[in-house]
Amino acid sequence: MSSCIGPPPAAPTAVRPREDREQAERIALSAATRHGAHLRTEDVHAWLAERRRAHVFQVDRVPFEELDAWRFERGTGNLVHRSGRFFAVEGMHVVEHDGPYGDGPRRDWQQPVIIQSEVGILGILGKEIDGVLHFLMQAKMEPGNINLLQLSPTVQATRSNYTRAHGGTDVKLVDYFVRPDRDRVIADVLQSEQGAWFLRKSNRNMVVETADDIPALDDFRWLTLGQIAELLHHDDLVNMNARTVLSCLPYRDTTPGAALSDVQLLSWFTGERSRHDVRVRRVPLASVRGWKQGADAIEHEEGRHFRVVAVSVKAGNREVAGWTQPLIEPVGLGIVAFLVHDIGGVPHVLVHARAEGGFLDTVELAPTVQCAPGNHAHLPPADRPPFLDAVLSAPRSRIRYQAVHSEEGGRFLHARSRYLAVDADGTRAALDPPPGYAWVTPGQLRALTRHGHYLNVEARTLLACINAMAAGPGGGAA
Repeated sequence: MSSCIGPPPAAPTAVRPREDREQAERIALSAATRHGAHLRTEDVHAWLAERRRAHVFQVDRVPFEELDAWRFERGTGNLVHRSGRFFAVEGMHVVEHDGPYGDGPRRDWQQPVIIQSEVGILGILGKEIDGVLHFLMQAKMEPGNINLLQLSPTVQATRSNYTRAHGGTDVKLVDYFVRPDRDRVIADVLQSEQGAWFLRKSNRNMVVETADDIPALDDFRWLTLGQIAELLHHDDLVNMNARTVLSCLPYRDTTPGAALSDVQLLSWFTGERSRHDVRVRRVPLASVRGWKQGADAIEHEEGRHFRVVAVSVKAGNREVAGWTQPLIEPVGLGIVAFLVHDIGGVPHVLVHARAEGGFLDTVELAPTVQCAPGNHAHLPPADRPPFLDAVLSAPRSRIRYQAVHSEEGGRFLHARSRYLAVDADGTRAALDPPPGYAWVTPGQLRALTRHGHYLNVEARTLLACINAMAAGPGGGAA
C-alpha cells in the first residue's frame, strides 16, 4: 500500500494573499443557490429511500458473548478488538475543580469511555458545476442511526478503515483527502468529538475542491450549500459528521461588530481554560465505580447517562458486508440550544465555556444548554443546568430554529438531540450572562472553527444550523 504521507512542499517562489476573499463569495453563492444541477432538493428524500431499498441493512442487539473479534481483556475488563485497531471501551476517572487554584467546587466521577487514538478523515469534495460550488454528499449507512442511512460527507473513515485493517474494500475517493492538493483545500482542521463519550478524540475536518470528472456513483450526489441548508431543517437527515465539516467553511462575515472584540473573546476564553483544573486518568473498565455489567449491557447503577451495548450489523454498501461491535446508547433525548439575542442590531448567541473529561484542552465553547434532561430530573431547580428550564418552556414564537439531529452513528446507538435556537428575551441572560457564559456573534464562531478545539461538536452542529436558518421555513438568519 502506498504511503499516506505526500512529498514535502516545494520551496515557494512567490508570496500570495494570506486569505482567499473570493472563496467566501463562492461559498455565499452556493449557500444562496437552492436548486442543484443534478438533484432537486425535494427529491433527496426519495433518493435516500431508494438507496435504503437498494441494499440489505440490518442492525440487531446481541449479548456481549456474540461479539466477533471483540473481547473483554483479562485483568482490566477493557472491551477491545483483537487486532488492537479501531477503538476500545475503557474506564475514565475525572476530578474537576472550578477555580484558579483548585479551590472551587469539586466534581469526581468515573465512567466508561471510548478510546480511539486514530485521527479519522471527515471529508467533503467540492466542485464548481454551472458556475456554482456543489458538494458531493454520500448516502451512508451507520449502525447507530435510528433510520440507518443519512446524508454524510464524501469520505467518513477512520485510519483503520482507509488502511483496510478490516480486510474489506477501499474507501471511495479517499485519496483526495489523504494527499490533498494544497491549492484545492477550502477547509482543513482537526476538531474534537464528544468529550463526554470519547477521550481526546479528534477528526480531520476537510473540504477539498476538484476539477476532475468524478464517476457517477449510486450512493453519492452533488448538492449546493443552499440545498444542504434546507435539509438541515429536517429531522435525522444530515449526519453529525457532515454538520461538523460544514461548520468549518469560510463564510463571509458582514456584521459591523460584536459585544466583545476578538481579543476580548479570546482573553475571556483563555481565562476560562485557565481556571478549570480537570484531571483525567484511564482506569480498568472492570473497576469503574457506579456502573454495573450484565450479559448485554454496561450501565449506570441508577439508570442514567448511557449504556454500553453490542450489535450485529449487515450493510450491503459498506467496505465490509457484516460485523459486530460495541456502541454507546444514551438514555433519553438530548437538548442542545443556543439562546439568541440581538445586541446593537447584531445577532449574538450565548456560549458556555464547558469542561468535559474527554476534551484535549479542558474547556471548549459549547451551546448555552447541552444535556439530557432526564439525567437532571431528580435534582432541585437550582441544581439543574442553567437555562434548561427557559429553553424547555420557550413558546413556539421564541424558537428561531429546531430539528432533531442524530449524533455519530458509528459509535452511538440512537443518540439524538433536539437542537434549538431560542430568542433570549424574557430570560435573565438577556444582558448579563453568569460566569462561564458570554455573548458572541456567529461570525466570531465561524472564525474560531478555522482552529481546532475551540468549539465543541454540539456547538459546531448549531453553527451549521444557524448558517442554514435563512434557508428554512420563515427565513431569518441569526
